[in-house]
Amino acid sequence: MRIRTFILAASAAVALGFFGVSYFAIGRILENTVRENARESSATLAQVTFTGMYQVMSTGWRRKQAEAFIASIGDSAKGTPTVLNIYRGPVVEADYKKIEQPPFDAQIEQVFASAKPLTESPAGGVRYLMPLVAGERCMRCHDAAKEGDVLGVIEVKQDFAPLLEQSRRDFMLWLVILAPILMVFATFAVWRVSRRIETAIGGVSQSIAEVNAVADLKHLELTRHDPGFHEFERLLGHLDELVTKLREVAVDKDVLRFEIGLLEKFVITSEVVRDWGEYISRLLGEINRVMPTHVLFSVFQVDDEVFDLEIFWFDMPSAATREMMERHVRNVVYAERLSELAQVTLHHHYPAGRGVAELALGEQEIALHTKTLIVDHPKIGGIVGIGVNANAVEDETLRLVMDSILSTMLNVVGSVKAIHKYTRDMEYYATRDPLTDLYNRRVFWELFEYEVARAQRHNYQFALLMIDLDNFKLVNDNYGHAVGDRYLQGIAHAVKSILRPGDIFARHGGDEFVLLLPDSNQQTAGVVAQRLLETVSAMEIPADDGGKPITGSVSIGMAVYPLHAGNARDLFLFADNMMYKAKSAGKHQVGVPSDEEVAEVFRDMTQTTVQVVNAVNEGRIEPFFQPIMDLARDRVVAFEVLSRLSLDGQHIEAGRFIEYAEKAGVIHRLDLMVMEKALRIAAERKFDGYIFLNLSPRALALSDFLVTLKQTVAECGVQPGQIVFEITERDTVKNIVVLERLVGELKLEGFKLAIDDFGSGFSSFQYLRRFPIDFLKIEGDFVANILNNQKDRSFVETIWKLAADLGIKVIAEHVEDEHVLGELRKIGVDLAQGYYIGRPERELGAKLRFPMI
Repeated sequence: MRIRTFILAASAAVALGFFGVSYFAIGRILENTVRENARESSATLAQVTFTGMYQVMSTGWRRKQAEAFIASIGDSAKGTPTVLNIYRGPVVEADYKKIEQPPFDAQIEQVFASAKPLTESPAGGVRYLMPLVAGERCMRCHDAAKEGDVLGVIEVKQDFAPLLEQSRRDFMLWLVILAPILMVFATFAVWRVSRRIETAIGGVSQSIAEVNAVADLKHLELTRHDPGFHEFERLLGHLDELVTKLREVAVDKDVLRFEIGLLEKFVITSEVVRDWGEYISRLLGEINRVMPTHVLFSVFQVDDEVFDLEIFWFDMPSAATREMMERHVRNVVYAERLSELAQVTLHHHYPAGRGVAELALGEQEIALHTKTLIVDHPKIGGIVGIGVNANAVEDETLRLVMDSILSTMLNVVGSVKAIHKYTRDMEYYATRDPLTDLYNRRVFWELFEYEVARAQRHNYQFALLMIDLDNFKLVNDNYGHAVGDRYLQGIAHAVKSILRPGDIFARHGGDEFVLLLPDSNQQTAGVVAQRLLETVSAMEIPADDGGKPITGSVSIGMAVYPLHAGNARDLFLFADNMMYKAKSAGKHQVGVPSDEEVAEVFRDMTQTTVQVVNAVNEGRIEPFFQPIMDLARDRVVAFEVLSRLSLDGQHIEAGRFIEYAEKAGVIHRLDLMVMEKALRIAAERKFDGYIFLNLSPRALALSDFLVTLKQTVAECGVQPGQIVFEITERDTVKNIVVLERLVGELKLEGFKLAIDDFGSGFSSFQYLRRFPIDFLKIEGDFVANILNNQKDRSFVETIWKLAADLGIKVIAEHVEDEHVLGELRKIGVDLAQGYYIGRPERELGAKLRFPMI
């Protein structure tokens, strides 16, 4: 609707409303005024009539005179809106007889009874009834009357309806005459106002129509026309202010789309993590879709005063341009962040397949078009700065957008680099021993099984050497764990230096190493073993106190496939027996089996297997309890149950007999026996903390495991919520879906779950992703070296952060001293376990360093 149409319609509506209201209001006022006048005039007329009657009666009139007077009074009102009647009352009729008169109605009867005047207001008229009350002077003529009696009633009626109707007709006539004149005047006024407003709006519209981009706002000037009204003048003034503000804050829709599109690219996926450099190159390409950007660079702090400077090019630069850009970026970064002692390594990332023309930039162009963001402290991933070289930095709006993008990219690029690094480290440490950088136990067994299968297919021999360090405990006790770690690293480095490409060298755990020699017979393996003995004997490790260097030796057990065993497990046990043979013979030698010894070893292995089976049948597998401490409370809140075989008054550690129990097929009975004994002891001691039980994933797959477990727990009187099952990677389950269902059933029964040795293999991450885990135990080798190895500390901290995000409590294993414990507190680790907290003891709660809950 146009404004003038609205004003005209509104004016007409207001006029009609005004006329209607005026007609109604004036009509009512006129009627009330006429009615009030008629009432007053009726009262006056009645009073005059009564006065005239009294004067006539005072002269002594007769009946005929009275009737004539009444008749003359009525005749005098004929032809007028007024009717006058006089009614004689019963008191007068008693003295002078009745006369012909209209009958009394209720109102007249009321006046006779009340002796008070009465006014009625029928439609279009007034009726006034005045009583003639007898006074003292009336007693002379009316013998029957008493003072106060009503002698008669004078009735005056006035009909003014015709007068009102005529007045309304005259008023309507004037309205009809005046209305067109008023409408003409209103139309003219509306036309004038509309013309002035449309002229002013037209000027504004023309100016706005010329704006097609944010850049046009710089040239926008509103065409001003005086609308003639103060309010519209203020409105145009505000529009001018709005245009000024829009110039300052408006963002081009293309720039906005670019920013939104770029933010969408900040989603971190597995592809991004896999190749973070390619991801940054793609981001540089997205930026170039909106603004020409030649370079994007980032600065990472990799160590104290050591930095990596990554420079990504959109086009292939000329040698001169590359040199100038390096110099300028170095100057900017050094000026804002780096000291003169800082060591900076530059890495250039060039585009692939984007033409052959080289990018050539001048010194001034590089300096003027470079925008950087440098922070005081490294962000996630070690990133300390990011920057671009783009033409857009001269535009104020695009410069603000670029500032926002750089701030976001600083965190995104740092996060991508950090996740890339942590993922690469996790993948590496999942296969490697973090201390010695050798293959870990899990990978060794996978390669071992593969080598057995390959040897079977191709019908060739290979050798296995089991290497155990002699007197390593003395090195740890006398020189400390830091020196012990260097000793292990020295052994690993020395042995690797004499191996062939393709030989598989791994740390099996603690002070034990294993070496696979593919395509080797017993003679070749003997030569390698002898050279290994000599190499280790010649090795020297400096002591921390500057004293005599530390030397050592190893004992080696040898086994050859298929000469000594036909499968990996038996071959491993054979080599293990030969290693113990070497130790028993005086250490620092190779246990090489003779023909007689082969049979003896197999007899020993068979005998050991029988001893383990007998121990299980006779119930000689005992639980030992190792404490787990809550670092926030400094209280022992849990115990891990470890198996020990009781033989001739000694308790043999699980590592010496578990392999035989698995081979004999009694490992599941052994687990249940230890669990039942441990739970009964916990119930007797009324221990209400957690009991950690080691459990192979294969045990969960037994059909009757859950039934047996529930029955055992119920009989022992321990709550399911106290029991934590540690899922180990000692065995694997091919159908993880079945395992997932069984684990879910354990959780439904109230049991808790933990992952043991997290980080030692790939299955740990699968378990973490698919199972409802409550606790996560970090592989002890990572924990033991957090004070000496930044990678190990980063790994522990990363696992803790991951677990915290998932709501999982972390337990650090192999806590051997108070310094490691203090560092774990700084990181925020929840629980700790190790010899410093307490060694495994047969009695629950015995020999504790810290109080128990």
